[in-house]
Amino acid sequence: MKLALFDCDGTLVDSAALIHEVMARTFTHFGYDRPDVSLTKSIIGLTLDIAISRMQGKPHVDDEALAMTAHYKAIYAGVRDEPGMDVMLFDGIEPLIRTLAGSDEILIGAVTGKSRRGLVHILETHGLAPHFIVSRTADDCPSKPHPAMVTECCSETGMNPADTIVIGDAVYDMEMAKAAGATAVGVSWGYASVEDLVAAGADSIAYRPGDVLKHFS
Repeated sequence: MKLALFDCDGTLVDSAALIHEVMARTFTHFGYDRPDVSLTKSIIGLTLDIAISRMQGKPHVDDEALAMTAHYKAIYAGVRDEPGMDVMLFDGIEPLIRTLAGSDEILIGAVTGKSRRGLVHILETHGLAPHFIVSRTADDCPSKPHPAMVTECCSETGMNPADTIVIGDAVYDMEMAKAAGATAVGVSWGYASVEDLVAAGADSIAYRPGDVLKHFS
């Protein structure tokens, strides 16, 4: 038996345009210039308060970062519903999840810096919710790369971290997996470079979703 834990943004879905637009509007609302999209992509995967603080170059979360986090959350759904802000699955993700879900020897879960409401919306929108039996979000655990998301999913499912594969596109995913004692699989179609994923401890790189299957054979 193995446990597959997927990151969401940049791994299951291409959400960078939406996240960047919400982040840019949040920054301008508080009197800052619109950030560059590359800066936004660099923090995807972290919880919002820490992400915003890093984008500002601050070492710690302060009251302004908390206020900006609250504003981001308040406007997110409205921006998401605007034309052109659709968040789509990456090509090959749906068949990958359905293949994994078809095995009695594989459990599927999610570990994400999104809110629980955001994760549920993504999984339900794309018809994947029935396949994900466990999840941890920014509402439940410390931000990545803390290992709690992985270790709590393992505890809930009765799985050993050594039998767990974390699939993600961010260096934080790789660092989280290694800290938890799980296998770290980086994906090339997300927002971090392959070189950065390898440097962060990726045990292997998936260049297309089907490559993930070799870890469950």
